[in-house]
Amino acid sequence: MTWDGSEFLRRFAGPVPTAAQLAWQRDERALFLHFGTTTFTDKEWGDGTETPEIFNPAKLNARQWARTAKETGFPAMILTAKHHDGFCLWPTRTTEHSVASSPFRGGKGDVVREFVDACRAEGIKPGLYCSPWDRNSGVFGEGAKYNDLYIAQLTELLTNYGDLYQLWFDGANGEGPNGERQVYDWPRTFALVRKLQPNAIIFSDAGPDARWIGNDRGDPSQPNWSRMDPTAIPHPGFYGPRVNAALQSGHANGSVWRPGETDISIRPTWYHHAREDRRVKPAGTLVAYFFQSVGRNSKLLLNVPPNRDGLFSDSDVTALRGMHKEITELFSDDLTKGLKVTWTKTGAKTGTAEVDFGRTVRLNVIDVREDVSKGQSAAGYSCEGWQNGAWVELSKGTTIGYRALDRVRQTEVSKLRVLISDSVDTLHPIELRAFAEPLPSARLPR
Repeated sequence: MTWDGSEFLRRFAGPVPTAAQLAWQRDERALFLHFGTTTFTDKEWGDGTETPEIFNPAKLNARQWARTAKETGFPAMILTAKHHDGFCLWPTRTTEHSVASSPFRGGKGDVVREFVDACRAEGIKPGLYCSPWDRNSGVFGEGAKYNDLYIAQLTELLTNYGDLYQLWFDGANGEGPNGERQVYDWPRTFALVRKLQPNAIIFSDAGPDARWIGNDRGDPSQPNWSRMDPTAIPHPGFYGPRVNAALQSGHANGSVWRPGETDISIRPTWYHHAREDRRVKPAGTLVAYFFQSVGRNSKLLLNVPPNRDGLFSDSDVTALRGMHKEITELFSDDLTKGLKVTWTKTGAKTGTAEVDFGRTVRLNVIDVREDVSKGQSAAGYSCEGWQNGAWVELSKGTTIGYRALDRVRQTEVSKLRVLISDSVDTLHPIELRAFAEPLPSARLPR
């Protein structure tokens, strides 16, 4: 029998991410694009009775979407190729309820094609959302017949549009036009993605690669573990008394790696409505959501819906640019750069990372990280600054994971340290950075 160190770590030191999962989280943010016939009905959810003839975004420019993502620091975008209304943004062979039956591009249009081509032209990673709930399909609720149709739709998307970065699955399951509900074949669905897009991240309530955070308010919990007990949510759409807690917090002793993704819309709702053009979240609020998602060991998925022309509205683009400017300015000057951060194990489950600035510095943002390529372990921490000959607590929290971002009251210190008070597995050295935020901290609306 040969020694396999990686197998030992997997079995006895907790789960670790795959290369794809690690790259996915390091991207930190992505754009979500809700777009379809619902864009033209001024509703939020379509009911499947919409006629394809209303879909005609005459000025659609997917390169504008991709250029905006690139310009504002979003490495990836996810498009709703099919939402609950069943309208397909590609010329599928499975239904007439698609872009092929619309006047868009003279009936020859393919929004998914334009989307993925634009992403690749601008160096953006393309992902797709394809709803299993289909309020238009006459066979929805007929078991294998509908599952075969859905698999056929997915097969088209997974084989005709090149490499995809992420497949986003919604567990929603209401009634179809016949009043019936459908039992989805999730094992078959996930197996198909693994076969046809082996490098894609599969997202859903139940992962298996990344999970929903349990709400659409951009609000993950603390603690937030990337580790999960897979039996807690066996399939997307599963309901139970402990489901939301599992989604929001994960499990300290979970056996699989399943990091959370935090979704929020730049507008009050998810599809574009002209009446909301003055209600776009301002840059400072978007930065606060960045702290609340990425800074709580999650990934930010920010919905920016194209308008009826097929473009991002000016108000949305302005907010994205402002967000990117603030984030870029904030993290451009790491106060610990060039300095040694000393890591000391102080016990079986405790340790300290400390940096001596050699002078008095002013800071108000502390950035603490675990090397999650080796797993997640820290279960309690506090940050302290050296002031007037004593350590003063500046912030504290539970989990760290990929990144814990703490905004603190602007303070002057000559040394900074993070104390790990508890951990669940082997505790690896903690990374520590500090910044001085040049702009006022925005508060999230409550």
